[in-house]
Amino acid sequence: MVFPFARSAAPLAITGLLLGGLTLTGCGAQPEGGGGAGADADAGGAPQELLLVSYAVTKGAYDRILPKFEADWKARTGQAINVKTSYGGSGSQTRAIIDGLDADVATLALAGDVLKLQEAGLVQPGWEKDLPGGAIITHSVVAFITRDGNPKGVRTWADLAKPGVTVLTANPKTSGGARWNFLGLWGSISQTGGSEAQAKAYVSSVYRNVENLPRDAREASDAFLKRGQGDVLLNYENEAILAKRSGDLKTPFIVPEVNIRIEGPVTVVDRNVDRKGTRKAAEALAAYLQSEPAQEIFAEEGFRPASPGVWSRVQGHFAPVKQLFSAGDFGGWKQINATFFGKNGVWDQLFSSSR
Repeated sequence: MVFPFARSAAPLAITGLLLGGLTLTGCGAQPEGGGGAGADADAGGAPQELLLVSYAVTKGAYDRILPKFEADWKARTGQAINVKTSYGGSGSQTRAIIDGLDADVATLALAGDVLKLQEAGLVQPGWEKDLPGGAIITHSVVAFITRDGNPKGVRTWADLAKPGVTVLTANPKTSGGARWNFLGLWGSISQTGGSEAQAKAYVSSVYRNVENLPRDAREASDAFLKRGQGDVLLNYENEAILAKRSGDLKTPFIVPEVNIRIEGPVTVVDRNVDRKGTRKAAEALAAYLQSEPAQEIFAEEGFRPASPGVWSRVQGHFAPVKQLFSAGDFGGWKQINATFFGKNGVWDQLFSSSR
């Protein structure tokens, strides 16, 4: 379809670095009198600070959402709060948290990265039950972005494997979006009646057409749109929508009618918030990301909202998809990580054979 888009023991309550290149920014409103991270305080107490760690393409949404959360927190508690942020590829951000980046809340590109935080002892098991809907805050799908006029005639998943088509996608070792792209490619065969052997052969042929693997989804967009690399870019639909809105993309983008449901989760980083005394505020932030004001902003920034109510109002602005498969169709992220992206997994095998 061508789409011209114009843990605590109890569940949370719903409330009103890249390695070597870590960037921390404040989201906007600064607490009066400065302030750093501190213990949860009574209403009107000392200013509090949180660190939200996320993946690259969410920055535009959080630039708008976090000031609203800060104002909401101040209105409800009387306490000033400042949410600082860090952005990068989801895989790199996950590794940075494991290596000591002091995140209070993590909104990563896939539940598989949160699972790595859990395995490292930073997040308690059952984190996905802390909020409704498996603690998912955004959805998306894979989009194809082509050159003006689509000179290579790329319209379907199968077209990506044609000789002479140069495909651009980020690196699955560092980018969550790239892992979703990989599963989209694989599922376009395995979820439509093809065998695992056919899926492996097809995906291998696509990656033989890949000349460059940027670190994250935003870097992939820049490589395609600003540096002219590739004939077709695989990326989040929200990145395509943003490129249309900014004027960087002049031609309609393509959303395959068979696609993968991309799910972006949120988690409180339990070990960090318990040590820092920031659990109450961190849980409030995580819950706020499922609130209507936040979900509406996510939708305006090109994400498919996780809120059924918001989705019912905005779905007409998004390309229809006839068949959606999900991570669950591959056995869930524990199995996906082991089978596809673990050491000597399918990705390592394909990457070795396609270079």
